[in-house]
Amino acid sequence: NTMESKALEILKMAILMEKGGKAFYEKMAEQTDSEGAKMIFMTMAEEEKEHVEYLSKQFSYYVKEKHFAKPDTTADISDEISGEILNKEIVKQISAASFEAAAISAAMDFETRAVEVYSKRAEEAEDPNEKEMYAWLAEWERGHHKILHDLNEALKESIWNDNQFWPF
Repeated sequence: NTMESKALEILKMAILMEKGGKAFYEKMAEQTDSEGAKMIFMTMAEEEKEHVEYLSKQFSYYVKEKHFAKPDTTADISDEISGEILNKEIVKQISAASFEAAAISAAMDFETRAVEVYSKRAEEAEDPNEKEMYAWLAEWERGHHKILHDLNEALKESIWNDNQFWPF
């Protein structure tokens, strides 16, 4: 039925999206020289990997049972990163024109898309477990977006204050 195929289609898309995010963050972690940035990217890659496993379990469950399992939403959203992030060291290690700055901005787009997909599905879903799962994932990716956003703002600030950047 169409409701079922829609649920599976969104799950597939979500799994692929998270896999893409994981690969992206791993690549960033590999290529950066900044220890701080490496830590952030590794943590995010790890969390996207958890999402892939989580969504894959739901996928198998749904295929068998035709409904979603009650999501375990106890996992922590990365609070420990937020404080770390604005840690000036990280900002000092990353320059505006750098690869990391570009990566952060690409990652923000990725997280924005994830939040949109999950929030929309959380609204549309009729299965209460599916609703809860996507609302929780949206919240999680919103946390990622905030971390990246704060880092991006701190970077802009520090670059602006570095007078070599000034156009006059």
